[in-house]
Amino acid sequence: MNYFAYLDSPIDRLLLISSEEALIGLYMDVPAIEAGPDLRVDAREDPNAGVLGLARQQLQEYFSGARRTFDLPLAFGGTGFQERVWRALSEIPYGETWSYGQLARYLGNPGASRAVGLANGRNPISIILPCHRVIGADGSLTGYGGGLPR
Repeated sequence: MNYFAYLDSPIDRLLLISSEEALIGLYMDVPAIEAGPDLRVDAREDPNAGVLGLARQQLQEYFSGARRTFDLPLAFGGTGFQERVWRALSEIPYGETWSYGQLARYLGNPGASRAVGLANGRNPISIILPCHRVIGADGSLTGYGGGLPR
C-alpha cells in the first residue's frame, strides 16, 4: 500500500508519497489525483504512515534552515540511467550548483548532457534529490519542473 500527505511549505503545497519502506514521490503543487502511478487505488492519505512523518519533519527543518541534507529511505522507478542521475543529484553539495555537463562527467558519460537533462526533469523526488541545483553550462537557469520562480 502507498500513502500520501501534503505539506505546506514556503514554495507552495507539496505532495509526498510513501510506500511502507521508502519515500517514492515528492511533487510541487500537484493534487493527489494527478500524481500518476505512485498513487494506486489502494493509496490512502495518512501524514504519518510509512516514512511520511520523518520526511515532513526533515523538509520543515530544511525550509527553516536547520537541515542541509536528508536522511530518508528513497525508492524510485526509472530506467537504470535515470536512477544513476537521480542518485548523483544527492552528491551536489548544499549551496552549490553543477551544470548538466558536470553531472554527465560525474557519471562517467561526458557526452550525455542532454540525457542528464531529460532524466533530471523527470526526478520523482524533488527537493530531496536536488534537481534545482543543476544549471546550464553558462550558469543560466534553463528550466525547472517546479517553475523558475521557485
